[in-house]
Amino acid sequence: MKHYKFGYVGIIGRPNVGKSTILNRLIGQKIAIATDKAQTTRRRINGILTTDEAQIVFVDTPGIHKPIDKLGECLVDEAKSAIPDVDLLLFVVDGSTSAGRGDKWIVENILKNYNGNMLIVVNKYDLLKDITKREENLLTYKMLFEKNYSCIKISAKTGRNFDTLIKNIIRKLPAGEKVYDDDTVTDETMRDIARELIREKILLYTHDEVPHSVAVLIESYEELENIDRICAKIIVEQETQKGILIGKQGSMLKKIGTEARKELELTSDKKVYLDLQVKVIKDWRKKSKDMNKMY
Repeated sequence: MKHYKFGYVGIIGRPNVGKSTILNRLIGQKIAIATDKAQTTRRRINGILTTDEAQIVFVDTPGIHKPIDKLGECLVDEAKSAIPDVDLLLFVVDGSTSAGRGDKWIVENILKNYNGNMLIVVNKYDLLKDITKREENLLTYKMLFEKNYSCIKISAKTGRNFDTLIKNIIRKLPAGEKVYDDDTVTDETMRDIARELIREKILLYTHDEVPHSVAVLIESYEELENIDRICAKIIVEQETQKGILIGKQGSMLKKIGTEARKELELTSDKKVYLDLQVKVIKDWRKKSKDMNKMY
């Protein structure tokens, strides 16, 4: 008779390899924001998948890169802190290109002393039509390690090979009982989800004009029977960025607020009142003070 399994699975990799998209696909719904911008994910996010064989807690981490400011240092520390606590690591790489400096930096600085279970998850593998080039790229990732880790080729966009990925994950987890109810998909609070959804809309609609210098603080979150009332402050580093975020006659801020509110109403299954304000805090990414609140 098979034992039921329970375990924590960390998802790591350099920025923009598709970690958050993979998490959302594994869970079957959106719990992590995903854009094509680096540093989209800033905090560890737990997604929970419950099957007949196992309950898996996936820990999505910020994209790991060589830090250039205090924010970058915090993001790397956030990712590193997840590694000792997991039963299995998924090292996500971009199979459409060969291993680069970012991947090597992670292996040399983050994974050099890691002796636990790991799978190399090769995302975007289907983007390359040249089979020879695919295999050459795959070999460059395998050669980063002395140990021979298994590679799973997937497409986060289409869901290709996710059944195989889940089977391989379950195979490597320890026996254990469920910790969460079957219908629980995350242990994130609505306050956390609201902050991230607002930031996602900012990244999507302001393109490259604001991205890394933006943070969102939830000033208040009041949960009533028929409506959630949320007041949030958007933090930027320059007055020009504040102008971009507000837009002509408040048009950009209204668009961000409307789109974030719609998604929050779907998530909370009730009406949402969302009040957004913009504040300038010069060079906040370079300062240690209040960094935990900001990112």
